[in-house]
Amino acid sequence: MKKIAFGKKDSRIREYITPENILWKTDDNHSEVKNEQLLLEDRESQVLITPENPVVMRHEGNSPAILLDFGRELHGGIQLAVWNIVKSGQLIKSAKIRVRFGESAMEAMSEIGGETNATNDHAIRDQIVDISFLGMNEIGNTGFRFVRIDLLESDCFIQINTIKAIFIHRDLEFQGSFHSNDKLLNQIWDTGAYTVYLNMQDYLWDGIKRDRMVWIGDMHPEVSTIQAVFGNQPIVPESLDYVRDRTPLPQWMNTFPSYSAWWIIIQYDWFMYSGDEKYLREQKDYLIGLLDQMGEHIEDDGTNTMPNPFLDWPSVHNEQGVTSGVHALFILAVKKGAFLCEYLQETEAGKRCKRYLDKLIKRNTKHGNSKQAAALLALAGVIDAKTVNQQVISVDGAKRMSTFYGYYILLAKAMAEDITDTLQIIREYWGGMLKLGATTFWEDFNIEWLSNAARIHEIPPDNKVNVHGEYGDHCYVGYRHSLCHGWSSGPTAWLSRYVLGVEIVDPGCRRIKIAPSLGDLEWVEGTFPTPYGNIYVKHEKQLDGSIHSIIDAPDEVHILK
Repeated sequence: MKKIAFGKKDSRIREYITPENILWKTDDNHSEVKNEQLLLEDRESQVLITPENPVVMRHEGNSPAILLDFGRELHGGIQLAVWNIVKSGQLIKSAKIRVRFGESAMEAMSEIGGETNATNDHAIRDQIVDISFLGMNEIGNTGFRFVRIDLLESDCFIQINTIKAIFIHRDLEFQGSFHSNDKLLNQIWDTGAYTVYLNMQDYLWDGIKRDRMVWIGDMHPEVSTIQAVFGNQPIVPESLDYVRDRTPLPQWMNTFPSYSAWWIIIQYDWFMYSGDEKYLREQKDYLIGLLDQMGEHIEDDGTNTMPNPFLDWPSVHNEQGVTSGVHALFILAVKKGAFLCEYLQETEAGKRCKRYLDKLIKRNTKHGNSKQAAALLALAGVIDAKTVNQQVISVDGAKRMSTFYGYYILLAKAMAEDITDTLQIIREYWGGMLKLGATTFWEDFNIEWLSNAARIHEIPPDNKVNVHGEYGDHCYVGYRHSLCHGWSSGPTAWLSRYVLGVEIVDPGCRRIKIAPSLGDLEWVEGTFPTPYGNIYVKHEKQLDGSIHSIIDAPDEVHILK
């Protein structure tokens, strides 16, 4: 039989999710919601002509409304299965409803604009639509956990069969895993993995509600997490190429030279993981052109003149920190670019990279008391990791962190061999979001937000702070703040790298070093996916402090200890 093809096939699937809780409904003499508990039953959505035990929303002067909690962050929309619509005693074919999606309960209860900055940016999350009788109406495409539905049609009632979330995702199994005697760390690893999983949509996005785009810098923690959880996924090179092809030189990716530097760093990391030499060779011309373009902006004294310096939003007002942090980032990019050029046997390009590097390391850079900059300077080998960890990075514990650059702060602390304190910071900072009800990690977070805060799955009482509506800064004030942002997944990659101890030594994972650091943990076990299959490790701390390890790896992978 002939197969008919009309266009590109969607690599994602759809699942239907039943709500877990009803957080709120209207309750007055002029509106009514009846039998709403039936929405929590896993009923078949298909309708027939005759209603069977319907949920009823009735408008008799005021709009009836209901707020549903689906239990976890999702990407997609809702399916509203309706039997009859009756207005002024007559059957009608359609009625107007208002649907509001929210990553927090209060975002779903909000009005567009105002002090809390609720928006429809990047995805429509607040809309008025017509629903049809005897229809399975599909509404929305965004990131959400909560949905509020209002019936706007006056003197009207509707008979509802089901309201289900349409969950759109890439049906991938978690190949990597992490389990330890600390349940909170296990939950943090899982939450970081799930955060990135939701953002693996058409391409690798940064956020499923807002920032549904490919941001190359933001991709680096996401790619590190994908390597630890999902392995060799084509969405990574597809996303790298998508931005490359839309950023002809001399443009900078996403308008930031630092993000072009991140593209080089990700290319290095992806090659070390995948060993895909064919793909690397496809990048050769752009890679060398970009390295030389960066080199044109490096003065003899090491000063770089590249425009629009940027690390992350929390650091933007620290000019010295941003300048030094970007400088360290360029050192990292040029080092990794030089390795790739040498591997490609592009000898002259490799020599030019070394000249650029010689100039960059001449410059005496100051961290400006920025944890982000201090971490990058340590990772670039510009300053001693143990010294700067003690002087800057570990000061105030989980304060002055950021969700994006928190990953590099964790990496620098591991370089300083400060594992126990790093685990505590992970518990406090990323665990702080979990305390507030998060099921995915956020665009930004300050540990101070925990004070007197209501959880995001609650209607806050008057004496509690509405975290989502009242906090946020820069481009993410109030409800515009994304509560599912892939750049915040760093602890997942970090725990696999330093606690499970899996370090890639040769391209393609042909050699792997296993060097666990348990800190205050008693035991840990897990898996790490390689192109040849999963590595399994289990480490147990002995009474004398030594670690007993069990390692099972594919034959193609040589294990170093």
